[in-house]
Order: sequence, then C-alpha cells, then structure tokens
Amino acid sequence: MRPIRVLIVDDHALFAEALAARLGHEPDLVPLPVAADGRRALALAATERPHVVVLDMTLGAESGLDVLDRLRDRHPGVRVVVLTAADDLDAMVQAVRRGAVGWLSKTAGADLVARVVRAAAGQGGWIPPEVLGEVLRRLTAAGAAGTGGGTRPLAGLTPRELEVLQCMVDGLDRAGIADRLGLSANTVRTHTQNLLAKLGAHRAVEAITIAMRAGMRPTARG
Repeated sequence: MRPIRVLIVDDHALFAEALAARLGHEPDLVPLPVAADGRRALALAATERPHVVVLDMTLGAESGLDVLDRLRDRHPGVRVVVLTAADDLDAMVQAVRRGAVGWLSKTAGADLVARVVRAAAGQGGWIPPEVLGEVLRRLTAAGAAGTGGGTRPLAGLTPRELEVLQCMVDGLDRAGIADRLGLSANTVRTHTQNLLAKLGAHRAVEAITIAMRAGMRPTARG
C-alpha cells in the first residue's frame, strides 16, 4: 500500500491540526505540516511533494480559488480536494473547472474525508451526491456558453491547459512552450499529457487537429 502524502491548507490552526492528527491514524495516510496560507502551501508542495492537497476556500483575505490556480499551475500532478464551510454552488463549479477533484463540507466526518482523499489519490473524485446533477449541468452549460457548440471538445481543459494547447497550435515545441509561459519543461510535459488524455488524443498532432476543428487558430506574434 503506497502511503498517501496529504497537505492540509487552512488558516484555522486548531481545525487543521486536529484533522491532520485524525488522518494520521489512518494506516495509508501521511499528513504533512499544515499550511495557513497560499505562500506556505506552495512552499510545502515544492518540498514535501504531496499526493493530495486538502484546501479551504477562504484563507484570511486570500481566495482559495487563487491558491488552487497556483497549485495546479506549479504542480499540475497534485490532486486537490476542497474542504470548506462555504455552501456555494458557483464556487464549487469554479473549483472543479480549475482542477479540484473533490468538494467536502467541514461538517463532513473524518472517515468521509479519508475516503475522499484516497479516491483523489487513486485518480477518482467526489462531489456531494445531492448537488452532483446541478454541478454537472452548470459545467456543461459553462463549457458551451458563447461558443455555438464549436469549442465543446475543449471545455474540459483548464485555463493553463488551453494556453499550452494554443502554444502547440502556434507550432511551439516543449522548450518553446516553457519559455513562453514561464514554466519548467517537466510542468509543460505534465500539462501536455493531461490535455492529450482529456481530448482522447495519442499525439500532439491529433490534439492540434481537434483544437483547430474547435476553432482555435495560430496567434500572430511579432
């Protein structure tokens, strides 16, 4: 059984420490030092290499969605589960669109949190069953809005994956994409693998063909 390294990001220290202690009793979960803000979360993600990040949506004056974007940008392989007191369907949809694979209320029991962490580490996810249908409806509507249906094949891509795909359409190789977007070659490779999987493409040329059929065109750059 591979130990699952879990990073908890929450500015409520007592809650975060209590959750870490509880998850530490699970034989397959290894809680890392907790983070109270985005800066600390990114630093720990870089040094501790968590498999799953459990992220609050409100970190003082900081937006959890912004922290989610930065985590997914710098560590695209990490799996993010939102654990929050907020009950906001719009935020839930935004979190999923930005790469979160799970959403839990802070009223959830620790056993459920542990199960969702395991699911996330195993490439699964979890949305509360009572709102799953509405979340999927909104995700579908958001993907089709303003596109006339033309870009629907691209609707499941994250903003960063769309940027990488645009670079591919522009004819850039991995090094060129890394230079344009300010990313490492390894990060570009991970984004590329993720978008290929989402598009059902086996090679870059297939992904470019799908993108251009959906209306994406090379950008003119002087």
